[in-house]
Amino acid sequence: MWRLADEMESVQLGMGRELLGFVRRTLAEATPWDCELQGTVAHLCTALSDALRVADSRGALLGLPGSRDRVGSTVGVSR
Repeated sequence: MWRLADEMESVQLGMGRELLGFVRRTLAEATPWDCELQGTVAHLCTALSDALRVADSRGALLGLPGSRDRVGSTVGVSR
């Protein structure tokens, strides 16, 4: 059962990383967004980044293969 849980966690972390990359690319585009929406997305991106970092750190402490910090710390939004 724990192996299934580890596999599901790995899949969810991968999906989180893909989503984080997509959001960061979208924020970097020149298309202007509503400032409030853009700020909210930036904060969500930061929260996801932090959650992924904690999960990677936990995996590293447990000695799980492939666990390391692969996510940037914050999203820079300058608008």
